[in-house]
Amino acid sequence: MEEEGLECPNSSSEKRYFPESLDSSDGDEEEVLACEDLELNPFDGLPYSSRYYKLLKEREDLPIWKEKYSFMENLLQNQIVIVSGDAKCGKSSQVPQWCAEYCLSIHYQHGGVICTQVHKQTVVQLALRVADEMDVNIGHEVGYVIPFENCCTNETILRYCTDDMLQREMMSNPFLGSYGVIILDDIHERSIATDVLLGLLKDILLARPELKLIINSSPHLISKLNSYYGNVPVIEVKNKHPVEVVYLSEAQKDSFESILRLIFEIHHSGEKGDIVVFLACEQVYNPRIRANSLVMQPISQSQAEIRKQILGSSSSGKFFCLYTEEFASKDMTPLKPAEMQEANLTSMVLFMKRIDIAGLGHCDFMNRPAPESLMQALEDLDYLAALDNDGNLSEFGIIMSEFPLDPQLSKSILASCEFDCVDEVLTIAAMVTAPNCFSHVPHGAEEAALTCWKTFLHPEGDHFTLISIYKAYQDTTLNSSSEYCVEKWCRDYFLNCSALRMADVIRAELLEIIKRIELPYAEPAFGSKENTLNIKKALLSGYFMQIARDVDGSGNYLMLTHKQVAQLHPLSGYSITKKMPEWVLFHKFSISENNYIRITSEISPELFMQLVPQYYFSNLPPSESKDILQQVVDHLSPVSTMNKEQQMCETCPETAEQRCTLQ
Repeated sequence: MEEEGLECPNSSSEKRYFPESLDSSDGDEEEVLACEDLELNPFDGLPYSSRYYKLLKEREDLPIWKEKYSFMENLLQNQIVIVSGDAKCGKSSQVPQWCAEYCLSIHYQHGGVICTQVHKQTVVQLALRVADEMDVNIGHEVGYVIPFENCCTNETILRYCTDDMLQREMMSNPFLGSYGVIILDDIHERSIATDVLLGLLKDILLARPELKLIINSSPHLISKLNSYYGNVPVIEVKNKHPVEVVYLSEAQKDSFESILRLIFEIHHSGEKGDIVVFLACEQVYNPRIRANSLVMQPISQSQAEIRKQILGSSSSGKFFCLYTEEFASKDMTPLKPAEMQEANLTSMVLFMKRIDIAGLGHCDFMNRPAPESLMQALEDLDYLAALDNDGNLSEFGIIMSEFPLDPQLSKSILASCEFDCVDEVLTIAAMVTAPNCFSHVPHGAEEAALTCWKTFLHPEGDHFTLISIYKAYQDTTLNSSSEYCVEKWCRDYFLNCSALRMADVIRAELLEIIKRIELPYAEPAFGSKENTLNIKKALLSGYFMQIARDVDGSGNYLMLTHKQVAQLHPLSGYSITKKMPEWVLFHKFSISENNYIRITSEISPELFMQLVPQYYFSNLPPSESKDILQQVVDHLSPVSTMNKEQQMCETCPETAEQRCTLQ
């Protein structure tokens, strides 16, 4: 069929291509694609607003718009279509709408459309924009799903979501039967969840021939995608405007200082426009010490190109590179490394073990995970009792996978059911998952902020302080007449109101999961001596791998699992009160210019030895701290010692090593 025969008489109107052969209504069987001008919105049956036509003209100016016919034709004839487009070409907003038109034309007989993004802010922004362009209501025809927020209904036609949320949906809907078209957007970001989806969808597409997969990517990854998926059609889109690139003549020692100097030079030049700055900060996870390292490293050539493309949507602009042209061509790697090769894989392996129950455990990864990280993840899951003797998920592991948290935190919640402190541990889980609850303090207000924060400090540690802050926020919310009063209270105490709101939302969802899977829930008892001990037991059940000891009495904490030394974070209650406990459990540790352990609470070596898996303790490297813990074991009662020895025989290191195989 000639393309000219499909043109609408009014070129300013939107072209809609519907496959008549798949439509249940009678029509000319020779027609494969049909086009018509509609005054009624086919998605909600209401007349289009004037804003729809205004936005339509803007859409028609996008670089991708001229590829609509080619895309729709390839969508009809193929199961997989790749869209290769520069940044800002319109692929993230227009392709999902075209896929929604396709699903509408076949009366949603295979489901609706879902489009993944790596960043949750992008998910919300795109959903709002696309709902506006489609002239429909956000949360109804178009919606979004991000961690701890679902703005969709059962009737939602087009969903935007983060890649990890689609991955989680697979636990209850492994073959994604609710969707007729799945769009993986910005896969060049190479997040773990996106790479997992790319691999699992290979098998899902075989099981569901009617399912369509659209892959949006920058041009740099196309050859790799073609070798990964085979010879599939590629729609290529280019930006309109070239960008002037300016390189530095020589390398700079301090990148941040160079940025500031350049900003002031641009400002003083008097040129109009905005300035966008890409700051340097990367995390390379180290499985040997189970910690992130904040190290400066060069971006890839593809990352630099994508950043340049952001300016390509405007007719003017300069791209200043804080490196030499020689460095860009010789020292930068061509592609951004896959996150799977640089990150903690424990959550991913837990998911893969869970999805294996549905027969999708095999995953053909585009880049294989780092073997050392994979083994560390399996080892950690084994220590957390998430695996059985055959390396499959245990009952504990299945329940842990229900929580959208890291496995250590999930294990602590499960342990809290045993120790009758679910209410308190859910609050801790919500507070450490939400953004930092302490506000940025303006210069000169440091003392006032510390004075306010001291009112919440709990002598047992930072985890307990977080409970105190949350309870105070909750009381304020219940007793305040308006949201303004709550926000004022947060400002007065130098607390982040939006972070506390998010903690409230997270806690509510975690509580729903507890109720749904019918776990026991004890009444809150925060403040009692028994409750304090129980909270520490629950935390230790998940975080026994994150213990440190003050080796010299001056706040130099040595990790139990390796020889890294760190200090308490300045916002820790212990730092504020100058009290340095000898043994602490910590939530986070990162290697940077200042090595800090964050969110710490005091524990006793006796409590640690009561709860730690014996085969974990046996595998700890020799150290003074281990000798002290061994003395604690030796002083336990004969019965306790005998039980420990029995546990060690039952779960000896050889058995544990056999468990650590990815099935």
